[in-house]
Amino acid sequence: MSAVREGLPEGRYGRSADERADRKLKVVGSVLGVGLLVVVGWIGWDYVGGQTVSAEVIKFQIVSDSEVKVHLEVRKESSVTGVCTLSSQDKEHGEVGRADFTFAQRDKRVDEMVTLKTTGRATMVELVGCQAASAKG
Repeated sequence: MSAVREGLPEGRYGRSADERADRKLKVVGSVLGVGLLVVVGWIGWDYVGGQTVSAEVIKFQIVSDSEVKVHLEVRKESSVTGVCTLSSQDKEHGEVGRADFTFAQRDKRVDEMVTLKTTGRATMVELVGCQAASAKG
């Protein structure tokens, strides 16, 4: 009697179709994963690198019905002139003041008190945003 073999001998005829498909899936998955990481990294780098001027309102003081003093900390490249926009609102959330302030100092960090004129009594101050002066339009 002869013995009946089931299946092919191990390693004699190359990889099975399932093994080849698994390998292709692993390669495609790795390439897509690396591509996703590159895209996310590029977007993050562009966002952080694109922020040439940023600022923070440290504190503000309501001086009168027509004036608010604001302490700003501005961070920028020393060669860039920054422009920051401030807005103030009254207790009904209506805007009572808005102004642009320019920071041309050759420092990377500028601490400055600015005066925002208002048309009514302000209850809050908001930093709308900052940007390089050449981008302002």
